[in-house]
Order: sequence, then structure tokens, then C-alpha cells
Amino acid sequence: MKPTTVSFPVTGMTCANCAANIERILNRKVPGVIKASVNFASEQVSITHIPSEAPVEVMAAAIEKAGFHLIVPDAFTTAEDAHTAAQENEIKDQTQKFLVGIIFTLPLFILSMARDFSLTGVWSHAPFMNWLFLCLATPVQFYTGWDYYVGGFKSIMNKSANMDVLVALGSSVAYFYSFFLLFMPWLGDHVYFETAAMIITLIKLGKLMEAKTKGKTGGAIKKLMGLQPKTATIVKAEQEKQIPISQVQINDQVLIHAGERIPVDGQILSGGSAVDESMLTGEPLPVDKKPGDLVTGGTINGQGMLMVKATRVGQDTVLAQIIRMVQEAQGSKAPIQALADKVAAIFVPSVILIALITMIVWYFITEDPVTAMIRLVAVLVIACPCALGLATPTAIMAGTGKGAEHGILFKSSASLENTTRLTTIVLDKTGTLTRGKPVVGDLIPLTDISFTTQRLLQCAASLEKGSEHPIGKAIVKAARAADLPLMSPQQFMAHEGHGVSALLDGVYHRLGNPQWFITEGLDMKSFAGDIKNLQDQGKTVMVLVRDNTPLGLISVTDELKPDSRKAVERLKAKHLSVAMITGDNPQTAQAIASQAGIDTFFAEVQPGDKATIVKQLQKEGKQVGMVGDGINDAPALAQAQVGFAIGTGTDVAIETGEVILAGGSLMGIPRALDLGHKTMGTVQQNLFFAFCYNIVLIPVAAGVLAPMTWAPAFLQQLHPILAAMAMAMSSLSVVANSLRLTRVKLN
Repeated sequence: MKPTTVSFPVTGMTCANCAANIERILNRKVPGVIKASVNFASEQVSITHIPSEAPVEVMAAAIEKAGFHLIVPDAFTTAEDAHTAAQENEIKDQTQKFLVGIIFTLPLFILSMARDFSLTGVWSHAPFMNWLFLCLATPVQFYTGWDYYVGGFKSIMNKSANMDVLVALGSSVAYFYSFFLLFMPWLGDHVYFETAAMIITLIKLGKLMEAKTKGKTGGAIKKLMGLQPKTATIVKAEQEKQIPISQVQINDQVLIHAGERIPVDGQILSGGSAVDESMLTGEPLPVDKKPGDLVTGGTINGQGMLMVKATRVGQDTVLAQIIRMVQEAQGSKAPIQALADKVAAIFVPSVILIALITMIVWYFITEDPVTAMIRLVAVLVIACPCALGLATPTAIMAGTGKGAEHGILFKSSASLENTTRLTTIVLDKTGTLTRGKPVVGDLIPLTDISFTTQRLLQCAASLEKGSEHPIGKAIVKAARAADLPLMSPQQFMAHEGHGVSALLDGVYHRLGNPQWFITEGLDMKSFAGDIKNLQDQGKTVMVLVRDNTPLGLISVTDELKPDSRKAVERLKAKHLSVAMITGDNPQTAQAIASQAGIDTFFAEVQPGDKATIVKQLQKEGKQVGMVGDGINDAPALAQAQVGFAIGTGTDVAIETGEVILAGGSLMGIPRALDLGHKTMGTVQQNLFFAFCYNIVLIPVAAGVLAPMTWAPAFLQQLHPILAAMAMAMSSLSVVANSLRLTRVKLN
């Protein structure tokens, strides 16, 4: 059985080590799992597995045993809905535990600090006060903080250590030290119950804020899901019936009223309207639609009423594919994350070792176990593996989500990162730089005076009758518009990169580019001037030949897209070199390239040679981004460092490309590059914050500033409460920095 890739939400993770633990369990302990990747920020696990060897139930059981929960959708609930419900329940539970923590911690902290600063009377030093502090601290320690004990225990049982271990250790040292002092007062009478309670409450506040804020980085997915209507109005036997969207079938006739979202992908049977496709293309202007045109689910019908035949439903719709693509991109790991993952894997054991060394050193320096204990607790609670785990995925989630809003779909976080390294952009011509809808221009009969322009068009269209090439379609369309009857070609043959041939009324005819016939020795000198004149105008010239006699010239023009030149200018402004690939002759290629503002072009390129050109540029040390829309562009898209597929092109090109430009506009390329640079810049900032935070503050907590008189007193003796506050804010700052990407403007 072939491997398949599935993605599911997973709950119960508290830091990047949890994600690594799930990956390790699936990759090493579940036979049939080929590769598992967990995104801590989006709480998604992507698993490539062989279903017969590793059923979903087996994988879910393995994850459950490790202390986490895999959300598998059922017939009534989608994975997204179940995940959202689980997140809401989790936030509700954490909020309740935080409120309990606040209720008990505030009076404990106030009374304790007031006693330490002699703001209260002699009564506050009575023995019963320490017992009161115990009563206030215990609910916080074992209710608000119970999750840390459970998570830490499961982590250790799985032979790893996560953030829960650090929090549980740090708070427990302060709590149980104080607890034993109540029974052994001769060792001292200063308890640290408020320290233990404040550590747990502050970290719980940070995690709660992090959970709420982290959800916003994945807001693009929720927004896309919200575009899908829940119901559709279908018409059967002239009766309208509203049914759940899941029940709509292919070929159903769906009625869409003015102002409604279109529920399925389909073809308009009747009616006309202007459809808002901004969710797909990012372009604000509505697109006029008429019978025969295609519409996409999730777009908004304007003023008219439309009757649409459903052609794609459910998970096959464009919107469903976009959602799936964005989810996969957000769930993938960018190469830049590898360093953070390696550090996270050894982070917690290293921190515990540093904390123990710190305690031993300070005990020998001061001979005071309390001072040593305070340093130990400070090191344990200030360390933050979460910031490292969140640095990359939160920015990737925000960046890919922003791209989806503008019709730029990244298939993976690696493709997003790779856009920042490109030095050269190679553009296919037809359908990429140009509209991809060529029209017939000039019809020039040659040697036979009786051979009229209509006869020329009729013969050419008859030859191209079964062709799928855009030029062939344009010629057939022109003939039908002129009501010319077409002949049935016999022995039709397509000559790749040259033209077509067939028998018309038993006579051998060929239609193709001039170079084809020149290489075969046909005399083209007498009308070479006409050919050159047309090619200098940027027109593609086709020659009709009967046997070995040229009969006429047909020119076909394919206009540049309105924003192609602007897009090229934007790319050049980014110091990128821009090149064009086309099968046209050098004269036509020169004209089109000049119109687009492109200096470098490759002409007369056979479809199979596009990838070769990309490979040659790479050998020259260039990082190549290839942009194309056709089947023959697929090898070049795959060869390039980043393949940009025009979303209005073929399914093969879209399947091969790493970045999909859903709207078909070339302005999507500079926008994608801008977004890539902004996103990776944010990732680098986040990683800098996360690494610097731990590299700088762990030594501070350990006491390296203690002998330095110039340092502020609170840094010389970093109290565990301040350490907990810093730890709580570190993850939040990383997530908040990533959220700035949601406000980025892409021009």
C-alpha cells in the first residue's frame, strides 16, 4: 500500500520538547510511520504513514499513552471544529486555575511582603502566620500548578524533560523547603510560600496569554474556513431546497442569490453577475461572470442571481485545497528551525545541571543553604524552552496566513524561506507574462491568388481542430467566429515545438513556425520580409504549407498582462535579474521582452529544454525562481530553487510549483518575495530574542552579576518571582512579534 500523509490537531503540549517527544514516539515506536512532524505553535501533527501498518487508531493510542491527545474527526465533527472546541475548553480550564491562583496568591504575597518590609505589627511574625501562608499556598501549588506536575511526570516517564519539569522543580523547592521549616523551626523561620505561589501564578498567566495570542497567528485558517457556507440551495424538479453543504453532489444545480457566498466550484448555467473573488486572488475589483464561466466556492455573488452546475464539491473545491495547502505549510518546519530544535532537545537537562551547579557553588561561597536554594529556583524558573519552540512556527503561521489573504499560497515553510535567497527570476511567456489567450491578427495569402484569407483561416483551423495549444485554439476560435465550416483532418500529428500536420481532403498540409520549414529546405526568402515585420511587432507567425508550397501567413498576438511590466520593474528594484523563456523566434521574443522591460531572454526553447536552462543558470551559481503555468513548465518549476505556479494555469503546474499565485497576477511574485523577507526577518528576530533571553538571563539568575557593584541590586540577586515574570513574558514577546506580520501591507 502506498504511503499517505495526514494531519491532525494534537493537544496537551506545553513546550517544544513536548512536540519533539511526540515526533520521537511516532517515528521510533510506531511501525509503519515513515515521518512525523509536529508544529508546537499550530498544535498540528503531520504524519506520513502506511495505513495498513500504522492505522490512525494505533498512532492516536501511542500519542495518548505519552500524555497527549490526537484529535481525529468523526462523521459529525471536523478536526478543525474539534480542535477549536478543545482549545476553548483548555483556555477555560486554564483561566479558572489562574483565577484560583490569583485569589490565593495576592493576599499571600501582600502579607508576606508587608511582613518582610516591617509594614505590619508584631502579630505578623507569630508562628500561626506561616501556617496561614501554607494554607494560602497549597491550593496554588496543587491545583493551579497541578498541570506542571502531571506534565513533568509524563515527560520523565517518556525519558525526556520539558518545561513542566523546570516549573515543577522550581516551585516545589521553594514550597517544600518552607513546608519543612514549619516542622523544623530551628533551621530558620523565613518561609518562601509566596515565591512558590507567585512562580506558578505568573507562569500560568504567561501561558494563558500565550495560548490566546498564539491562536491569532493561525487566524488565517479560521478566516478561510469561515468563507465556506454551511448550506446550499439546490434546484430539483423546479423545486428549491436548502441542504447542508456536505450533501451537495457533482452536477447538482445550485441557486445563488445576490449577496450570497457561492457554496461550490461550478459552471454558470444561467444568470450574470459581478463576483467578488478577492478571497482567492487578493484583488478587490469584482469580476463579471456570464453563462459558461467558472465560479469558485467561497467567493461572493454580486447583484445578480446565478444558477450554477456543481463541478467540485467537499474536499475537492479550490477553497478546500487552499485551506489544506495553508495548513500543510503552517505545519511544516523551515530549515532555519533545525538549530532551535537541536538546542531544545538538550535544553531542560542542561538547565537542571546548571541549576545544581549554581546551588553547589553558592553554598560553598556563602555557606548559606537558603541563598543557594534561591539561586537554584531562579535558574530553574527563568529558563524558557517555549520561546525557542515558538520563534519559528508562529512567524511561519502568520506569514503564510498573510500570503493566503493575498492569493499567495506557500506549500511549505521551506519554500517561504527559499524565496529570500533567490537571485534570478525566470518567466515563461505564454500565460505567465502574457494573458495566455492569443488572438488571430494578420491573414496573408502568399503564392496562390485564389487562396483567400477565409480559405487560409479555414485550412489552418481545420488542422488545429483537435489541438490543445493556445495558438491552435485561437485559430479555431477565429474560424468559428467567422462561421467557417471546418474539415476533418486525417492522420493528424503534433510536432512538438514546431507545429501540426494532417491530410485535408487527401492533401498533406502543415501549419507551423517558419524555422521548421527553413530547416527542411523550403524557400521562404520571397516573404521573409513579411515574417520579420510581423515578428518585430511581437507577433507569433505561423506558415500554412500544402505539400511543399507555402500558402499563407497567420499572425497571432498574445497581449502582456496589464501588470507584467510593473512586476518586472519591482523585481529589478529588488536587484534580481529577470529572464524570459519562450518557444518563439528571437525577433518575436525580443519584441515581447522589450515590452515587458526584460533584458535577457531565451528564444526557440523546446518545451523539454526549459528545465535545462534553469539547470544551466544554477550551474552559474544563481538561485533561480521559475514562474510558469503550463504542463511543459512543470519540469522547470521542479528544477528551480522555488517554482512559482500561476494559479490560473494547469493542475500539473500547480501541483509541481512550491508557491501558487492564485490570482494569476505577476505582482504576486514581488509580493511573495516581500512576504518571505519579512517573515524570515521576524523568525530571525524571534530566534535572537529567544537565544539571547536564555543566554543572558540564565547566568544572571545564577549570580554572575553578584560581585559587580555597578549592577542593579535586583539583578545581582535575581529573585525567583522576577525570574518567573521574565519567563512568562519571553514566550509572549515572541508570539506578539510574530503577530506584527498580520498587519504587514503587501503592495
